[in-house]
Amino acid sequence: MANAYLQGVEISASQFLDIFHHYDHDGNGYIEGKELQNFIRELQQARKQAGLLVQILPTEENFLLFFRQQLKSCAEFMEAWRNYDADHSGYIEADELRNFLKDLLQRAKKPYDEKKLEEYTLTTLKIFDSNKDGKLCLSEMARLLPDQENFLLKFQGVKMARKEFNKIFELYDQDRNGYMDENELDALLKDLCEKNNKVLEVSKIPTYKSAIMALSDGGKLYRTELALVLCAEEM
Repeated sequence: MANAYLQGVEISASQFLDIFHHYDHDGNGYIEGKELQNFIRELQQARKQAGLLVQILPTEENFLLFFRQQLKSCAEFMEAWRNYDADHSGYIEADELRNFLKDLLQRAKKPYDEKKLEEYTLTTLKIFDSNKDGKLCLSEMARLLPDQENFLLKFQGVKMARKEFNKIFELYDQDRNGYMDENELDALLKDLCEKNNKVLEVSKIPTYKSAIMALSDGGKLYRTELALVLCAEEM
């Protein structure tokens, strides 16, 4: 499917959406998991076969591949999230997303103009804003990461209701100072892995911990920050 469009020509946004819908097998409005991996793999294959940069948008960059090249780990992604969620609302809104993409392009020394930057912003929202509220929550934006780096996919299965989350937070905030440090988070993650051993891996605790602590304020992980990962409801 992608090869039919991607052999040596720039495609339109409507053609890109045709490709997108082709890979959205379950029709839920977004590509995730194996759907996204298949999509990215075919884009990479098409680029290699064509011997040029594959265009998935009417811009100079292949956005999905470009993003993955810039943020290679979940910890980097979480740190970027904290930096660009300027109002600490738990969401990246359109203006924050625009600043994020702008800085990403500047850091990579890639040329762009305001029109193309706007296209990136609107298209990212259109693809990844699954509930169409005009902003991206952490789990929505994290779908840009490769599956092997995206521990948040695993944590989707262990998220809890707000009441249960608050009890858990208070239990593991052992000194009652209103935040968790690395040791307290480590104890929580060990217990979560033991309880949910079919989903979470004990061997990955250092990875989980470093990524989650990237959301913290100087090593202080507050309730609202941990809630982005573990709470199924808005705080």
